Amino acid sequence: MNARSKQLEARATVTREVRAFFDSRGYLEVETPLAIPSPGLDLHLDAFAIIPTGLHAPTGDLSDVIESNRYALRFLSTSPEYQMKRLLVEGYPRIFQISRAFRVGEFGERHNPEFTILEFYRANAGLEAILRDTEQLVARVTGGWVNLGTRRIDVRPPFAQMTVCEAYNQFACIPPDETRKLAEHDEDRFFRILVDVVEPALAAIDHAVFLTEYPASQASLARKKPLDPRVAERFELYVAGVEVCNGFGELTDAAEQRTRFVHDQNERARRGKPVYPLDERFLEALARGMPESGGNAIGLDRLIALTTGSTSIRHVLAFADDEL
Repeated sequence: MNARSKQLEARATVTREVRAFFDSRGYLEVETPLAIPSPGLDLHLDAFAIIPTGLHAPTGDLSDVIESNRYALRFLSTSPEYQMKRLLVEGYPRIFQISRAFRVGEFGERHNPEFTILEFYRANAGLEAILRDTEQLVARVTGGWVNLGTRRIDVRPPFAQMTVCEAYNQFACIPPDETRKLAEHDEDRFFRILVDVVEPALAAIDHAVFLTEYPASQASLARKKPLDPRVAERFELYVAGVEVCNGFGELTDAAEQRTRFVHDQNERARRGKPVYPLDERFLEALARGMPESGGNAIGLDRLIALTTGSTSIRHVLAFADDEL
């Protein structure tokens, strides 16, 4: 058996374990469309547009194409989040999905333009329930340990937790108030410090760490923490420096979500990025009433790679983008 066969067998084993884990906890596996009218407005993600023959715009600029054909255009999904949350509104209390996702320009050891994402959501549950499900899932598929060369990373629950402000203070000597100001007013520097200082420090830790309580300006689709609205109910899991997931205590307020989306549209326009349309059906679903919920998006390729003793996802892909 060659190396690729072993890696693909490992991939199949982990995928079976993931399904068994969620099945044992009463989750329903769902499938949502890959071609969607709005791929999300995250400032740091760009989508692949599907432009049918015959669609046109005054110029070849993608933003003009979107504006001229917004009711016919589709995009490859960057995440199944909006559609899965609509299912929560429809009364499905525990759902998960293993899906392909697509993001322009994502190349590297831990990135590929087409990748596999695992998302799960729980209605009538808070952030703590999602943290527990996440650490138990990771422990199940890894056996509680990740072996990287001579290193052995402990991924047995409970995982350590550190807030973003605590991490910046401990590793970069930046006090909490300044960290929050950086996140809001100098995002580029905030992320440079994360990549250059905080993440390498987390990579040196020989156990799993949840990085929690992101500054409110980095909330994305998470709600602000009720007892401290300066921060959001958002977390990421790091194992040996690999960011495994991005989870939220979900924002359920339709008016606030619309305000955030419009802000992101304006910011995308300011930066010269394609401005994607609002997902009005998602916003309408929120307005009808989404229960208090938590959710998580896990890079399944990254998790599978860790189980094989690697931090590179290309070792567990049948074909990476540069092999096509």
